Amino acid sequence: MSIIVKNITKLYDTQKALDNVSFKVGQGEVVGLLGPNGAGKSTMMKIITCYKRQTSGYASVCGMDVNDNPLAVKQVVGYLPENNPLYLDMHVKESLAFVAGVYQMKNIKKRVEEMIELTGLGKEQHKRIAALSKGYRQRLGLAHALIHDPKVLILDEPTSGLDPNQLIDIRNLIKDIGKTKTVLFSTHIMQEAEAICSRVIIIDKGIIKADDSIENLQKNFTSQFVLQIEVDKPISMPKLKALKGITAVEEKGNNVYIIESKSNITKEIQQLIADQGLVLLDLHRKEHTMESIFHELTKN
Repeated sequence: MSIIVKNITKLYDTQKALDNVSFKVGQGEVVGLLGPNGAGKSTMMKIITCYKRQTSGYASVCGMDVNDNPLAVKQVVGYLPENNPLYLDMHVKESLAFVAGVYQMKNIKKRVEEMIELTGLGKEQHKRIAALSKGYRQRLGLAHALIHDPKVLILDEPTSGLDPNQLIDIRNLIKDIGKTKTVLFSTHIMQEAEAICSRVIIIDKGIIKADDSIENLQKNFTSQFVLQIEVDKPISMPKLKALKGITAVEEKGNNVYIIESKSNITKEIQQLIADQGLVLLDLHRKEHTMESIFHELTKN
């Protein structure tokens, strides 16, 4: 396993930022750490990257304990913190060469050129960092995190504050990186998780609420059974709402209805439609979106 977190608790005085958190991330996985602001995402990442010590529990990266071997862990981890610290007076190429020098890399010039190509910084490479847009600063932060060719990449809110075009570029870059490296990234934007990661860990108030693939979460989240139906003529709303188990009915227009129930009542709906002499044009189950699942798990 690239990352192992076992029973991690982090206290700030008496407040629990993390409460007995455990998870694993395997080699080559792209995993989203999701949660509302203040959920404990950044604290968890700082522990994994050796910038904070846990109060109790165990964490390792590539088999190395983060407390016992912090320098060795940092050699195999690339970290983009949420605030993306950059020396604004430096030029892009100068900054990359500086970071490569910190890692005592050989052939620094070649590696800098490779990172500029990988992260799409070619047109900006001669500019001062202060003159870069938010999107290009994020690209440079990713280049810093990748320059020493780490096995594990930790990205804290990597798409925060980007415009739609920049979002697409950074998403695609992270997906490409995830083909060869283990990636753990945090976000509270559900569309980012759906677009980038194969698995999500949802955390709230320092406690893990879910840990599964997006597909499994959508299939297995069963607080409500949601159906969409379309008929040729309007259905009787009183009779539809009177069916046993129905909790809500929404009329969408054009004889399309969204029906929520406590269980699968497909047969009962089909029978009602037949009894009213209507023609059923469409009936399918609507999967829960990541946004609805996230809201349900973190709303309290």
